[in-house]
Amino acid sequence: MLKSMTGFGRAEQTVNEKTFLVEIKSLNGKQLEMNLKIPPLLKSYEFDVRSLLQESLLRGTVDCFITIKQNGSSKPVAINTDLLKSYYKQIDVLAAELKIDTNSVLSSLLRMPEIVSPSNEVLNETDWKELQKVVKAALTELNNYRAEEGRSIETELILRIKNIHAQEEEILKLEPGRKEKMKKEIVGMLEENVGKENYDPNRLEQELIYYIEKIDITEEQVRLANHCEYFTTILQEPDEAKGKKLSFVLQEIGREINTTGAKAYDAAIQKCVVLMKDELEKAKEQILNVL
Repeated sequence: MLKSMTGFGRAEQTVNEKTFLVEIKSLNGKQLEMNLKIPPLLKSYEFDVRSLLQESLLRGTVDCFITIKQNGSSKPVAINTDLLKSYYKQIDVLAAELKIDTNSVLSSLLRMPEIVSPSNEVLNETDWKELQKVVKAALTELNNYRAEEGRSIETELILRIKNIHAQEEEILKLEPGRKEKMKKEIVGMLEENVGKENYDPNRLEQELIYYIEKIDITEEQVRLANHCEYFTTILQEPDEAKGKKLSFVLQEIGREINTTGAKAYDAAIQKCVVLMKDELEKAKEQILNVL
């Protein structure tokens, strides 16, 4: 079964006086690229959060947002009392000179720079264990989304490979007639321009055999069929991350299609090649999003 790299997961839970909210979004990417936004309260656990994400997501461009809301009266802030007193002393001296009342100055002081700041409080071990559950719940939702998307991609890829294989079988039917047609055309041109009595039929036969062997596409068609079969086999493998392997096989399929087109010299076979290339491009577009 395939998995897409696209997905979204969200989970929320309230524990004691804290509400944990985790949102994870993933898009396609060559490697695992992670953008993690967490509150200061969680800084000491940043490496652990990243490990949780890496274990589950493997590949893709990932954005993870974790919010911790403090409920009730307990807020992770601190008041710099020493700095506040220093401000007040200066204001008090100035107020005395200007004969200004200082009774309501406290509210203004609390808005001064660096008076009120987030505290150095960190998440305790119990709350961290609860947060892990929320992160895992969001990851489960995201991976379910990825699996559902992957099923649609797999159906599409199977169809494209079947269509390529069907055109390959059509080429095999056309191949014998192509050789005979080319032989007749060469002999006809030779007789028309040189004359039937002016060339050695035995030498011509040898040259024709050599020429037809050079443009023979049997090996390409055998390899193409094998690559298509291998692609289908990989789809059935239990590994989650197989997008790169499938992409490599598509490259090999493309190589055989291109070689067939270069050797064809036949309108009917060229038409089959064009149709195969169209199917291949559609498959490549889908494979970009496979985990």
